[in-house]
Amino acid sequence: MNILIFGPNGSGKGTQGAVVKEKFGIPHIESGAIFRENISKGTELGKKAKEYIDRGELVPDEITIPMILNRLKQEDCKNGWLLDGFPRNPAQAKALWEALQKEGMQVDVVIEIVLDRETAKKRIMGRRLCVNDNSHPNNIYIDAIKPNGDRCRICGGKLITRSDDQDEEAIDKRHDIYYDEKNGTMAAINFFKELSKKNNGIPKIIEIDGKPPVEEVTKQLLSKLEELK
Repeated sequence: MNILIFGPNGSGKGTQGAVVKEKFGIPHIESGAIFRENISKGTELGKKAKEYIDRGELVPDEITIPMILNRLKQEDCKNGWLLDGFPRNPAQAKALWEALQKEGMQVDVVIEIVLDRETAKKRIMGRRLCVNDNSHPNNIYIDAIKPNGDRCRICGGKLITRSDDQDEEAIDKRHDIYYDEKNGTMAAINFFKELSKKNNGIPKIIEIDGKPPVEEVTKQLLSKLEELK
């Protein structure tokens, strides 16, 4: 299966992407990692992308999409892939779809983790890191993983916050892009929903409620994906 996954910062998208990767044996491809790889390897596209990044400008789609296609053509993607972090607007969604069609590929499934903006923001700002082990989940706004006061709920270690988790302005900017139904990521999702309606249900749209605990979201997601096999 070729899958696109969408969800706002704070929705647990990365966690669920890792679960899908493990369950179905397909690579979880994060768009930012594609940029970093091309730049570090000094590919032609990477060099061009770096020029834009160094100027503080957005990398244009005519560079980004070929980079993504190159990655999706690699051997580990022959049985499918999960693309995360792209597209972020309707123009990119249309360009990606058309580019995939030209290469004889398509998007089979679009996963949308649905979470309201206020909850997403609280989840980001509520994250606490255990100094003993970063993988110990603690969040002051999620009952299931609420810490014991200012101590890790698992080991009792001291908890700290990541500075970017507390940067309200940065969080709001990212969410402004995601929740924009006219020009942002929500508009990209809606592009695929409309496409699915016109295209006999291709790609298949899977909407998952992101509010329940992580394990419950995972159960919902895997159940819906299993139905497609």
